[in-house]
Amino acid sequence: MGTEKNVQGNTALKYVSLVTLTVQNSAVALSMRYARTRPGDMFIASSAVVVAEFVKLLASLLLVYKQEGSIQIWQQKIDTLKVCVPSFIYLIQNNLLYVSASNLDAATYQVTYQMKILTTAMFAVLILHKQLRGTQWLSLLLLTFGVALVQLSSVDKGVTAANIGQNRLLGFVAAVSACCCSGFAGIYFEKILKGSDVSVWVRNVQLSFLSVPLGVMTSYANDYAAITDKGFFYGYDAYVCYLVVLNAVGGLLVAMVVKYADNILKGFATSLAIVISTVASVFLFDFVITFQFAIGTTLVIGTIFLYSHEPKKPASNPMVGRV
Repeated sequence: MGTEKNVQGNTALKYVSLVTLTVQNSAVALSMRYARTRPGDMFIASSAVVVAEFVKLLASLLLVYKQEGSIQIWQQKIDTLKVCVPSFIYLIQNNLLYVSASNLDAATYQVTYQMKILTTAMFAVLILHKQLRGTQWLSLLLLTFGVALVQLSSVDKGVTAANIGQNRLLGFVAAVSACCCSGFAGIYFEKILKGSDVSVWVRNVQLSFLSVPLGVMTSYANDYAAITDKGFFYGYDAYVCYLVVLNAVGGLLVAMVVKYADNILKGFATSLAIVISTVASVFLFDFVITFQFAIGTTLVIGTIFLYSHEPKKPASNPMVGRV
């Protein structure tokens, strides 16, 4: 009975993981796009990044205190400083994502951001000396081709009511740059985690602890005139607060459930999120699905599964070696 309950519990957790990953992935893309295109006063994106990091810091502190009973940040000064690099890069990435969401429709943004698979793989090879299988190299090639098709389909549509005022090239460059930041910071963070016994939750506290002051400096460096003229929280309302919490807590929530999801489940959730974002964009943002976009998106979804697929190891013959 106990084993059966455990199996049922694990199955339930997998379904919860699937729903959580899917909803979070699609909600972020759609919510950020709507936030940058809706009527009314436009909030300062760099300030939203800072506030999200502050919320993430509070949530991470609560999780660490609940699990470990104490928070030893000050006792690990040198160790905390090690995460300065990924902390600053994640800040740049989050700011770039707002630029991308402002200039690309939600569906194109969602598909293009899957280039982080390519950048993560490249940095894994360069920094961690990871060996990729032939199918993984093939998937990376198909991924690049699929994203290229999606971007070209956006160009072919020309200027419409849905994309007026956008700079698609800027949005694409921002998305790819964010992917590069994500890939490098993720692999660097993984290397730090492997080299110490510090929990991932403490690392999240360290990241956010450094991100807040760095983010404030970055925000004033980029938007000093707007902040001094309009105020740090200009344009904030209930929806912006929701977006900040979604960006802050969403990542932590995914980190909590991802351990229950295997690669196939994560790939399915990402693919489902792309489909949901695309369909929702049709109704919310008057997005037009072209044949070229559909082919490119199908390729990208296929590469997600192909890259994460691990071939089964051949079963050893128990009779080998016996006399």
